[in-house]
Amino acid sequence: MELQMDVNGNPYVVWGEHKIQLEREPVTDEALLEKAEKELRETPEIVEKAVADLRTLLKGEKNLFVPYENDDFLIRFLRPCKFYPESAFKRIKAYYKFKISYPEYCRDLLPSATRDVFKHSIMSALSPRDQNGCRILAVESGERWNPREVSLRDMFRVIQMGLVGAISEPRTQICGIVSILDMKGLSFSHVMQFTPSYAKMVLEWLQDCVPIRLKAVHIINQPYIFNMLFAIFKPFIREKLRGRIYLHGSNLASLREHIDPEALRKRHGGYLPEPEIDGEVLWKMMCFHEKDFELANSYGYTANNNNNK
Repeated sequence: MELQMDVNGNPYVVWGEHKIQLEREPVTDEALLEKAEKELRETPEIVEKAVADLRTLLKGEKNLFVPYENDDFLIRFLRPCKFYPESAFKRIKAYYKFKISYPEYCRDLLPSATRDVFKHSIMSALSPRDQNGCRILAVESGERWNPREVSLRDMFRVIQMGLVGAISEPRTQICGIVSILDMKGLSFSHVMQFTPSYAKMVLEWLQDCVPIRLKAVHIINQPYIFNMLFAIFKPFIREKLRGRIYLHGSNLASLREHIDPEALRKRHGGYLPEPEIDGEVLWKMMCFHEKDFELANSYGYTANNNNNK
């Protein structure tokens, strides 16, 4: 499989009858617009007022450098907050204060700096989307992950990048994402990489910071030792997220009850074609958007920020 370019010069990968690429086009589909109105309160009047109010709030947040004049940027945070500007403002502050609190995990979130994770095909974005329009992000957390070659820090950095890419897609902003964590091959050496402080950090980022509608987390092929890993994370999982975590084990029929098999790999009980897309190809596609990631990395609080604001 090779990277190709569409008529607008945007990269994509063909997988059977499907195409994988960042979908940044404005939303025009009537059904999707109706979904946005029903689930997110997204009407022209509400959007106009929410954007204006959020922009005013951001102008008053000194030492925070973000493109508050860019409507698309503001809407990325408003959609998962159902266009309540105060909630979006709170999430923006949390998102960029996270970068200050955990600089070693947020530095150089660039494709050029994370090639090893892609080379091992640890994370991928599946196409087509699920039956609800959700973008599917799959993470191989077991046999494809060798901690001696790919650090836990780099794993988290790539997951952040994947979501930065996803939240740039208007359709994903509306429909959300579904995550599949394949734990096949999880071992004691994997579990020993995790600490309670790491689990707390990841769940703080996921539950308080990143502007995404996380609709479900499907954990599959988990061995018995997974219980030890889950025990590290469980104290920090709030009720809302806990209700969206599904433990399937090897029961792929159970997974198919949640995700149409047309959007699943064959080894996960679906119909997507063989061979799977190599991680190196996806890395090349991400590299095409390197400057976008550089720009995203430039936003945040300046050095003299007052974190008590």
